[in-house]
Amino acid sequence: MWGLLFKSLLGAGVVVLIALLSKSKLFYIAGLVPLFPTFALIAHVIVAHEQGAIALQKTALFGLWALIPYFIYLLLVYCLATKFSLAWVLGLATIAWIVAAAILIYAWQCYMQ
Repeated sequence: MWGLLFKSLLGAGVVVLIALLSKSKLFYIAGLVPLFPTFALIAHVIVAHEQGAIALQKTALFGLWALIPYFIYLLLVYCLATKFSLAWVLGLATIAWIVAAAILIYAWQCYMQ
């Protein structure tokens, strides 16, 4: 129970940090904060304990490939930000992320297993 409370407070702290940075001269750093590997650290510890070092290696490799959908998301946000409303920009970029992630998962299962 205490762990869940701690994680909730940590998440809230990150949101506050992003909000504060977005109002500062260093607003662009707000885009870096969510990329801190909080969940990756948790996943890597669990995978290493449950599956071992080889599985951890494969998880890290998949994580590198997983940067592609995020790159596509950011590229679309960048290209569309001045052309459409915020809702359309984020909606289209999110759909592109979902499609790219689905292709990545399919390709990984077919060719990397």
